Amino acid sequence: MTWRAAVLLLGGALTLPAWPDPFLGVAAMTGAVLLLCALDWALAAPLHAVTATREGDRTVRLGGTATVALRLVNTSGRTLRAQVRDAWVPSAGALPDVPPERVVPVAAGGVALLPSRLTPTRRGDRPAVALAVRSLGPLGLAFRQRAGRPATPAWTLRVLPRFDSRRHLPEKLSRLRVIDGMQVTRGRGQGTEFDTLREYVVGDDVRSIDWRASARRADVLVRTWRPERDRRLVCVLDTGRTSAVRVGDEPRLDTAIDAALLLTALAARAGDRVDLIAADAAIRATVTGSGRPTLLGKLVTTLAPLQPALVETDFELIVGEILRRERQRSLVVLFTALEAGALGEGLLPVLPRLAARHRVVVAAVHDPVLTRLTTAAPSRPEDAYAAAAGWRALAERDRVRAALARYGVTVVDAPADRLAPTLADTYLRLKSLGHL
Repeated sequence: MTWRAAVLLLGGALTLPAWPDPFLGVAAMTGAVLLLCALDWALAAPLHAVTATREGDRTVRLGGTATVALRLVNTSGRTLRAQVRDAWVPSAGALPDVPPERVVPVAAGGVALLPSRLTPTRRGDRPAVALAVRSLGPLGLAFRQRAGRPATPAWTLRVLPRFDSRRHLPEKLSRLRVIDGMQVTRGRGQGTEFDTLREYVVGDDVRSIDWRASARRADVLVRTWRPERDRRLVCVLDTGRTSAVRVGDEPRLDTAIDAALLLTALAARAGDRVDLIAADAAIRATVTGSGRPTLLGKLVTTLAPLQPALVETDFELIVGEILRRERQRSLVVLFTALEAGALGEGLLPVLPRLAARHRVVVAAVHDPVLTRLTTAAPSRPEDAYAAAAGWRALAERDRVRAALARYGVTVVDAPADRLAPTLADTYLRLKSLGHL
């Protein structure tokens, strides 16, 4: 029964003093209300004749808003008066346009479209979890409701990474074009990719003369070359326990994903082949550089559901996977934390094998907590202990950085908001120096 039936019972109770026999009055009043409720329940639209489906957005970028509509179809011969509660996981941020307490009329054989606006607060897959439909009678005294009727239509909204660093892409691409222009060389031995033919000038290497073209033109022509563009870049995301540490408002892994997306977009424009591996104790995701026009979209979709795992990262597994996949010398960018325990015991023992074949860059997020601990003036005795712990952590990071440098590893250690552009600058610097 609904609140309307309760109001009828209360109203009947107020009339009891007018009855000669109060007990007879209670029985008559209760029977009348129950009869009305039974009649109202019988006239309510049956739920087995109601079907539910969904339509709308399948993906949305973190920070954006998606719209997913619930479509109710009433195949019965009665008007459906429905109260609908459509439940999603809390992090989906669902806000229905029609409040659950409002009655939605659906004519016999009719359709009702109930949209919901979703503003997710976390990256990944956000599913709809439950649907409850209450069919009210025409008097609003009783209702039909049954678990699983209608069945909850499955729908998952994939929340893509935010990719805030894309605002740096135009400036980095401008620098890349300058570097590409500076790398166009004249000598055959300076590159392997043919560029153009031009007239010979004094000082050109005679080995670059194209004799066939010269014979056709009755002039001396030389070939110009540029360094090959098909370089290899391998982004490795550490999804182990250190990636779960929150830096600011998001996990360290989200900052690494943002930096990897900017680096991938830049390298793909440079004509480089980009592969990605995400791993901890097992390989979690892989993306190959085939189909460069769609590489960034493929990367975003693959990385969206990736979450940190509270396990120790197996760097021997990661290094073995890189060496198995990449036969050609490549730039390997490892997104991890400069933590002495994880890198000292996991990465450093296997690093010589990796550094002997590939150029390695370690990209790490600088923890702002350490900066606050070591720069704030202590006002309490416990603050001095916290500052000492911060200085010790920084000293351990310096030792790890020095150990990595002995193997020729470039370390990029920057705050979360500067990691992506700083890493892109490192890539461009290595490219301009011809170290890729």
